[in-house]
Amino acid sequence: MSPIEVAGFVTGALCVWLVARQNPWNWPIGIANNIAFLVLFWGSGLYADSGLQIVYMALAVYGWWAWVRGGEQHSTLRVSRTTGPQWLWLAVAGVLGTGLLHWVLVTFTESTVPFWDAITTVLSLLATWGQARKKVECWWLWIAADVIYVPLYAYKELYLTAVLYVGFMVLCVLGLRNWTKDLKSDEVPA
Repeated sequence: MSPIEVAGFVTGALCVWLVARQNPWNWPIGIANNIAFLVLFWGSGLYADSGLQIVYMALAVYGWWAWVRGGEQHSTLRVSRTTGPQWLWLAVAGVLGTGLLHWVLVTFTESTVPFWDAITTVLSLLATWGQARKKVECWWLWIAADVIYVPLYAYKELYLTAVLYVGFMVLCVLGLRNWTKDLKSDEVPA
């Protein structure tokens, strides 16, 4: 267990806890987490996960703006549902993205887990898009990714990170519950 893994653990747990509570400070805390995990994952040969951290940083800037100013008339963004066309786009992007990233990892790296690295990376990107747009279903995508991440990180001997992702699953369930409650309260006519 390295100091960088501990830093990733602490900032990651705080970030997801803040997301579950719809606190916009999750985004800058998340950037600190991304920096720690970029270094950790690169050193562990999880190249797609490492590169994902760079994308996360860019999405964090967008997400922070969207949460604070991305709603109607630049108001706070409200929790909403993913539409049918959005689900279709997510499914196509998921299949194509996983296939392309798997090919890149097999062709250009010495990754020992190219498929699992690819699918978790793509699920995480799709979940982050949903999180940035406050789509309640983003939590299901996070849970699916975390179910794969836990044994993947254990296999890579990143045990503290595997434990963190078990905690993420618990926080995802809480986030799903909180966001669903907020969605339902917004849907009730006044």
